[in-house]
Amino acid sequence: MKPLVICATLLIETSPQALPLGAACIASALKHDRNTAGIFDVELIAVSKEEKDFAAAEKNGKSAEYIAGRICKDREPAFVCFSVYVWNRKYLEETAQILKQRFPNIKILAGGPEVTASPDSFNHFDYTVSGAGELAMPELIGKLYKNEKSDFPQGVYTSSIERNMTSSRCRAFPPELNTLSSPYLDGTLDPAEYGGALWELARGCPFKCSYCYESKGEKKIQYFPMERIEKELELFNSKKIAQVFVLDPTYNANKKRAAELLKLIEKKAPGMFFYFEARAEFIDRELAKAFTRIPCALQFGLQSADPEILKLVNRTLDKKLFTRNIGYLNETGAIFGFDLIYGLPKDTLEGFKKSVDFALNLYPNNLETFCLSVLPGTDLADSAESLGLEYENKPPYHVIKSDSFSVKDLAAAESISHACNIFYNNGRAVPWFNSIIRALHMRPVIFLVEFAEWYKKFIEPETKKSLADFDFSCCRHEEIEKLQVSFIKKIFTDRQKNNLTATAESLILFNGALSRVDSDAKPQTIQLKFHPDDLASPYSADIAFFSKNCRPYNCRVNCFKNKNGQTDWKVLK
Repeated sequence: MKPLVICATLLIETSPQALPLGAACIASALKHDRNTAGIFDVELIAVSKEEKDFAAAEKNGKSAEYIAGRICKDREPAFVCFSVYVWNRKYLEETAQILKQRFPNIKILAGGPEVTASPDSFNHFDYTVSGAGELAMPELIGKLYKNEKSDFPQGVYTSSIERNMTSSRCRAFPPELNTLSSPYLDGTLDPAEYGGALWELARGCPFKCSYCYESKGEKKIQYFPMERIEKELELFNSKKIAQVFVLDPTYNANKKRAAELLKLIEKKAPGMFFYFEARAEFIDRELAKAFTRIPCALQFGLQSADPEILKLVNRTLDKKLFTRNIGYLNETGAIFGFDLIYGLPKDTLEGFKKSVDFALNLYPNNLETFCLSVLPGTDLADSAESLGLEYENKPPYHVIKSDSFSVKDLAAAESISHACNIFYNNGRAVPWFNSIIRALHMRPVIFLVEFAEWYKKFIEPETKKSLADFDFSCCRHEEIEKLQVSFIKKIFTDRQKNNLTATAESLILFNGALSRVDSDAKPQTIQLKFHPDDLASPYSADIAFFSKNCRPYNCRVNCFKNKNGQTDWKVLK
């Protein structure tokens, strides 16, 4: 029987976004590398925190025992290779200790983003590999199997007991991407098990954002060969998976290649939904139109709307160019969203609020806001003290406070973040949000602040569920819609604009029903105070004008998918 190598990780959830691609890439490399191919049996084991048995084990303080049991379920492995991230470091270190106690001769190795950032900060793994592991990990295992304890590959670090054997501090040699096997094509990873895929198109990033692991990574972009990409796409289509998350930090850095890939997707997988990360600076009208020819969504890392704040983290922003290019996406009807970070060096609560206003005024389909994490091994971690940042020394490394962002201010920013996530993102508010803001003559962020205050005062005491708790509940959209309507009635009444309430409420109900039909394909019946054809017209964007000039029309409306697959509606008698 061949010795067993297990590539394992703990997933934060069971989903396409959390699929164990890193561990699978190492497993695939071990199957094909000359140092290990044919010598070992290789298995991929991914435990999810959403598993019922894991949740029960964690409740009893035995999550690490559960992971160890899964790894050693059938037989004792000779090697275990962990894929370590911010969210699973603690669990996997504890699992390594248990495995060592049970099997003293086992060799435990680790790689991944958390290891790459600080490879010599781990004491419970025998060896760690910094950087891409497809070359270093098979070579290391081959040497250990032959008992060759010298000349380890570049990027390999040992436990504190054997520090003297460590090579100089550096990352492993990156592989040439055209030499790598695909974990999808060789059967190591089945995307159908996760309902979707993480799809690597490139590695390396031309930018040097100081808060990102890539700040010290490869600046050269390497692209996977088109032949592999096309075969993986054909596999995804044959598996009939619903969605693909594209792993390319700047998908449109090469606009010609980006356009070619969109044409390939349109040809090979026309019904599959794709998620891209892109840079607004590289969007033009032609590319904006190309994105609308396939089902997809784009996410842009805005991070802040203040160019001076962004300079401190090695980013740039031309607000006029950004606004113009996002306008191209709005013209074509493309789906897109933004990311913002609060707690950035020298930023303030008011600065963050201005960034929220800037972002929401551009009609994104979603606005994701995050607390700054000062990740170990990044340029930001090196300069944190000089920038006045205090942060957690354990995952997730969140900023605690800074010389410009107090603890109280961070809590206020977090409250805005939860309010935006519930009211705007999960509430699917993009079709009508800015219309209501204009009618109220309010800044978007002030509206969100008042929503958070209203929720805490009137809803939380009754439900015993804070906005933060609500964030992670699997609530139906209708629940959020009820909150939206209740708050809208209150805020219009408070500002003596009761005459606009009926229009605002009908807009919310109508667009909410359409969004549910679009996402679930289930018919919806709703009661409206205006004819749906009028609500669907451009005139409804101006709520004050619409309320004054449009004749009320109480009606029941059925929203549904028509025979052409389009969302439609019909007034019921």
